Amino acid sequence: MRWAVAETGDGGARLCPLTPDGRAAGRVLEEPSFAEAIRSRPEVDRWVWRSTAELYRRLLTAGVRVERCYDIEAGEALLIGHEEGQSGQPRSLAAAWARLHRLPVPDDTPARAAETQPSLFEPGPVPLPPGTDELTALLEVYAGQLARTARAAHPERMRLLIAAESAGMLVATEMTRAGVPWRADVHREVLNGLLGERYPGGLEPRRMAELAEEISCAFGPGERIRPDLPHDIIRAFTKAGIPLSSTRKWELQQIDHPAVAPLLRYKSLYRLHTAHGWSWLQQWVHDGRFRPEYLPGGTVTGRWTTNGGGALQIPKVIRQAVRADPGWRLVVADADQMEPRVLAAVSRDPGLMEVAGSGADLYADLAARAFRGDRAQAKLALLGAIYGQTSGDALKHMADLRRRYPAAVAHVDDAARAGEEGRLVRTWLGRTCPPASMAPPDEAGLPQDEAPSGYGSTSAARARGRFTRNFVVQGSAADWALLMLAALRHALSRAALRAELVFFQHDEVIVHCPADEAATVAEAITTAAAAAGRIAFGDTPVRFPFTTAVVGCYAEAK
Repeated sequence: MRWAVAETGDGGARLCPLTPDGRAAGRVLEEPSFAEAIRSRPEVDRWVWRSTAELYRRLLTAGVRVERCYDIEAGEALLIGHEEGQSGQPRSLAAAWARLHRLPVPDDTPARAAETQPSLFEPGPVPLPPGTDELTALLEVYAGQLARTARAAHPERMRLLIAAESAGMLVATEMTRAGVPWRADVHREVLNGLLGERYPGGLEPRRMAELAEEISCAFGPGERIRPDLPHDIIRAFTKAGIPLSSTRKWELQQIDHPAVAPLLRYKSLYRLHTAHGWSWLQQWVHDGRFRPEYLPGGTVTGRWTTNGGGALQIPKVIRQAVRADPGWRLVVADADQMEPRVLAAVSRDPGLMEVAGSGADLYADLAARAFRGDRAQAKLALLGAIYGQTSGDALKHMADLRRRYPAAVAHVDDAARAGEEGRLVRTWLGRTCPPASMAPPDEAGLPQDEAPSGYGSTSAARARGRFTRNFVVQGSAADWALLMLAALRHALSRAALRAELVFFQHDEVIVHCPADEAATVAEAITTAAAAAGRIAFGDTPVRFPFTTAVVGCYAEAK
């Protein structure tokens, strides 16, 4: 049974049961408390509401957990992308309602600044037109979305994708509330050991100041170089007779000069200091927890991002601070060769599906069958097919890969061709890659310094093709990961464990649990991965194994 629910301005709720096509199946009820309206109806299978990000956090604070939901915002974003390739368009209930009635579509509320505590003055939802009842609008939009989903090329897949994205919103909100267990004292020890003492007045830490002095001395007496300013570095090397186009690591490593080694070390410490230094620790870690705000579907491919905090880019050295509570453990699980396995599943290539179903190390199995046992060559060839590597050793092995696994290579070739021609490209479940003109450079697969001014040139078309070649695999992998998270969350809840999902990053998940639950959690992850494969791709021989470690400290799992 599904119910629609809308929050009223005084913290109450208006709600009603729904028919299968999204219409009201009974009278509208009014309740004085939104949380109690949900809590008192455990028989409801799925709640339909405007926005999990806005509503669910308050429910969790009130001690109310929701098993399933349908997120109108998530559905609107996916459907707009699927129908028109209009990724990134307004997705609020107000925007969806305006679109349904062919009215001007209001912009979404600007994202609030990243912060560790909710603000007393957080912006509310985008308002509906005066006199428009929210529950009525919710019912109209929901029924409209169901009808639009039914018109998709693969309606069942699109329904599954919206359900998975909605489940991801629940997981993200719960992970933010749970937080990653974080030892601030260990973090400080790492910073003190690597950066040295902090100087007053915002000056650089001791070790960075020493490296800056070493870099300046390397360019000769009297030189004063600011290593945090790229133009200073380029000017100094130019003066020394070494032209540079940038200060990127790979370009600096090609230079034989005494300033290079300390400069590379300085850049590494600078990133640590600015991204995860003392200021970061003070802002983001409280009461032994790091609580980033996760944004499911934050990229075109469906991969998650965060609103500040850099949760998806925790440096290896800082992972020492991620430690389980006393008596608890971290179950850290990494999906093994996820994208090649997804390629096997979505391409339905018989040979590659057989390889992807034979063992935990896909590259080793592929090497034994097609590359004379050379695992490195097998990996290079397969990733080259996925990422569009068109030179060097990857190209040399592509012909053999194409001959042995024609359907797999054809699948990414077709996606690349569609991208070059400016057509829409979709994941297996229906997430849609927008036209190149709508994608920002960092999501269009183009290096920032090589992005063309517009789509249509030969170089732009090729770049677009490289991106869409990978999109059909990476995006389908992101969709599979959502289903895995939903299945794992359900399994942990059904088993009445104290375990909590605390971290997710592309192909990695961390569960924080009592030590005596660790084995059960590890088994649940394996089961969830297999279930996600069956649900997403049907009955195939492809396996989705995880490498799982039960540790006290995140750094021990790597």
